Amino acid sequence: MADGSTIPMQRAAAGGGSLKRFARQRSTVAFLMTLPLIAIIGGLVVWPAGYAIYLSTLNRRMTEFIGLTNFDILLESETFRMVIFQSMFFAVTAVILKALIGFWLAHMLHHLPTKGQRKWRGMLLVPWVIPPALSTLGWWWMFEPSYSSINYVLAIFAVPAVPWLGEPWWARISVIIVNVWYGAPFFMIMYLAALKSVPEQLYEAAMIDGATSWQRLRYITLPMMRNIISITVLFSLIVTFANYDIVRVLTNGGPRDLTHVFASYAFQVGVLSGNIPRGAAVSLFMFPILAVIAFFVLRGVTRRNQQEA
Repeated sequence: MADGSTIPMQRAAAGGGSLKRFARQRSTVAFLMTLPLIAIIGGLVVWPAGYAIYLSTLNRRMTEFIGLTNFDILLESETFRMVIFQSMFFAVTAVILKALIGFWLAHMLHHLPTKGQRKWRGMLLVPWVIPPALSTLGWWWMFEPSYSSINYVLAIFAVPAVPWLGEPWWARISVIIVNVWYGAPFFMIMYLAALKSVPEQLYEAAMIDGATSWQRLRYITLPMMRNIISITVLFSLIVTFANYDIVRVLTNGGPRDLTHVFASYAFQVGVLSGNIPRGAAVSLFMFPILAVIAFFVLRGVTRRNQQEA
């Protein structure tokens, strides 16, 4: 006859075994339910990326394996080196401006009454809702030298006309302006959501201690928002690096190929010039840059989460 003390232990062991079986069963069911999503990601992301790597190692006729020759040719090209500079300048400048403007707009909206905040939030989101190709076409009309509305307004104040799309640096600034106009509302709505999650008690305690507005921003708002700021900047940086619509519609890479970014130059080399392998090599230059940036940003977010836990 079993000892009375062993019966609870046997029941606990049986219960533990059933829990383990249930956990395994649930993980199996969850894996099976995610298989369609995994298949979609594999078909739309992993396979094209692997095929692009394969294409970049072929010659122009795609009949011979040439290794890294396409990358060597690109790095020796002055035009491609300018594309690297332009892509970095465009992405970094645009993301910084979008982050600053988005934070300022979110901070302003956060202090508005709920009714007025809803109205302004809807209006400020309009640039982000409009398809970028369509909104860029409107900006092209405003920049175009023959009937530029911006230059018309400048002429009223006796300011000389600006060659928005005809001079390299002005063309670069024009592309950045359109990208900031389109992307700042995304930063605004993300930062506004983060501001809503900051406890008001922290601000009240800081005000009682005599903290100024700048001190509350520096020691409460920014530390509480740093994870969402990091993720938003990373996401925007990836999207901005791969930006195609704005450059294609606004400048088409001109003047003299000085406003191309990786995506638009890859299209020109791969599709318009008929050199698919070299175009694939151009597009792959974004991957190591973004991978390094993503690694450091996500590592910082993970470390902060561990410290808070």
